[in-house]
Amino acid sequence: MKQISIDASACADSPKNDQVQEGRTHHVSADLAYQRLMIVNLVYFGAPGSRDRQWALIDVGLPGTAHFIKRAAAERFGEDSRPACIIMTHAHADHAGALENLAKEWDVPIFAHELELPYLNGTAAYPAPDPLVGGGLMPALSVLFPRGPFNVGGWVERLPADHSVPGMPGWAWLHTPGHTPGHISLWRAADRALIAGDAFITTNQESVYAVLAQKPEMHGPPMYYTQNWEQAAESVARLAMLRPEVVITGHGHAMRGAQMRAGLQALASQFQQVAVPPRGKYTEHPTSVEAGNAYVVRGK
Repeated sequence: MKQISIDASACADSPKNDQVQEGRTHHVSADLAYQRLMIVNLVYFGAPGSRDRQWALIDVGLPGTAHFIKRAAAERFGEDSRPACIIMTHAHADHAGALENLAKEWDVPIFAHELELPYLNGTAAYPAPDPLVGGGLMPALSVLFPRGPFNVGGWVERLPADHSVPGMPGWAWLHTPGHTPGHISLWRAADRALIAGDAFITTNQESVYAVLAQKPEMHGPPMYYTQNWEQAAESVARLAMLRPEVVITGHGHAMRGAQMRAGLQALASQFQQVAVPPRGKYTEHPTSVEAGNAYVVRGK
């Protein structure tokens, strides 16, 4: 598969940032920062120094990383500062792993799309990943990743029907399924800022080397855990049409500017050739969500 490379000067935090320091918070704009914890990013919304319950956290990273998140929050917002809410782009373990710990300690409301609620209230687990796509070590290791469900049923709520985002005035949530049925992205039209989750990413997540090197490249969602490629393509096309100025994805560098937009447009227009694995169980048998919010594999 071809790669859509982007010059490092398009990185939103630093043009020299070939190595994103583990656990460091990276400034993107006056009220946006992201933190890379091992293989995944989480996002902080709120100006530095925002008071207790005056900021929001988007996704929470891998299991065992809650102490890194609390430390970064204390540095950015003040000691013992808690978020007003946690917004989940989706509930895969690399994005929701620290959720139960933080929900209990912070006693914080959690918001997700209604189609993700079964994976957050203890009633359903995701279908198995496909370890044979992408050709790298990460797909092979994906069978070891926990598939849930997480159980934060005492804190989790569905996102507002009017597409507003709790704790994030001026933002809207967009349903961007494909990677998961209830995957969302967050959009602020005022400055064309996009928090994309795993709808698309800016590193080759299938390769351990690429994950470590963080070479800026435009990619579709992680192959091994994407179960509906038709929906994924539609979601990327929708996000490309927004022509964002800055984007933070779930994996890889935050990026901005014309090069990023060109890369995203190229990904959308060449999605089948660039992003979709030529073979794999979910290319032939995509999943959908039907009655009862349970995954159904079509074509079998």
